[in-house]
Amino acid sequence: METSRRGAIGLGLAGMAGVAPAIAEARSAPRALFVSTWDFGVAANAAAYARWKARGTLLDALEAGAQVPESDPTNHSVGYGGYPDRDGHVTLDAILMDDAGNMGAVAALEDIMHPISVARRVMEKTPHTMLVGEGARQFALAQGFKPVKLLTPEAEAAWRDWLKTAKYQPIANSENQRGSALDHDTIGMLACGPDGRLAGACTTSGMAFKLRGRIGDSPQAGCGLFVEKGVGGATATGVGEEVTRIAGTARVVASMRAGMTPAAACREAVLHIAALRGVAVKDAQVGFLAIDTHGQVGGYALQPGFTFAVTDLEGRTEVRAAESLTRPRGTK
Repeated sequence: METSRRGAIGLGLAGMAGVAPAIAEARSAPRALFVSTWDFGVAANAAAYARWKARGTLLDALEAGAQVPESDPTNHSVGYGGYPDRDGHVTLDAILMDDAGNMGAVAALEDIMHPISVARRVMEKTPHTMLVGEGARQFALAQGFKPVKLLTPEAEAAWRDWLKTAKYQPIANSENQRGSALDHDTIGMLACGPDGRLAGACTTSGMAFKLRGRIGDSPQAGCGLFVEKGVGGATATGVGEEVTRIAGTARVVASMRAGMTPAAACREAVLHIAALRGVAVKDAQVGFLAIDTHGQVGGYALQPGFTFAVTDLEGRTEVRAAESLTRPRGTK
């Protein structure tokens, strides 16, 4: 216990110096409309923006955006082409929610290309907020979704190669290392309309080679995604278990409600994980991304390398690198 406490303190102190610029957001920055995790969020944001410009709602836009990585066979952390569990099954999780209390989610869904769309049907067609496993699959088929083989030859080859040693080793920032063996995870998307209304989406194939039945933070409201009217929204990426332990996105939004900027609120959650878990997370990656009702955005991560895509009201998109608790190797 004492060793873990010292590790947490050391990790926290290592990240304290020099982070002030990361948590001071300029109100003169262009107002963000969509923001999403990782560099592949650029294509997702573009699809979301096109749907929004065509007079779609924020939920319409987010659904369209999330479908892009879900159908990309080269993206091994989301949807079709995602790496399977230890038994060779690709299982998908997704959530969609707005700031009026509408939400739907699915978890451990198999054989369906777009779990984000099934999550929306859960929201609109049932009195429930989440369906899982075979029940979620049966619901999707009843709603007209067609079964699809999600395990691609490339993903199957990676799984069979992993079976030779069956050694699981997390790789930080694997979402930006396309084609590597993934330990996580996600695209999380947030939207803030010109009127300050909010919505969010999150979709994933989860941790590569996970135990069958494992569910991470992504489809859980308050863990992988949370939005609150009049305050803001947050999404998370990285090792889902660490996010779930602290109800991470609910914590970020609560900090924003208390007056923190999006970046400061994300940083507070990361600091809490570091203090709580100590050396257990010294090599893990967890990143939080948030937006407020003014369209101001912030992100923060345990490790360097977390990136996110920001699209403004004019459709201009840039990829930003989040500040982190630990510094890149070779820096002082």
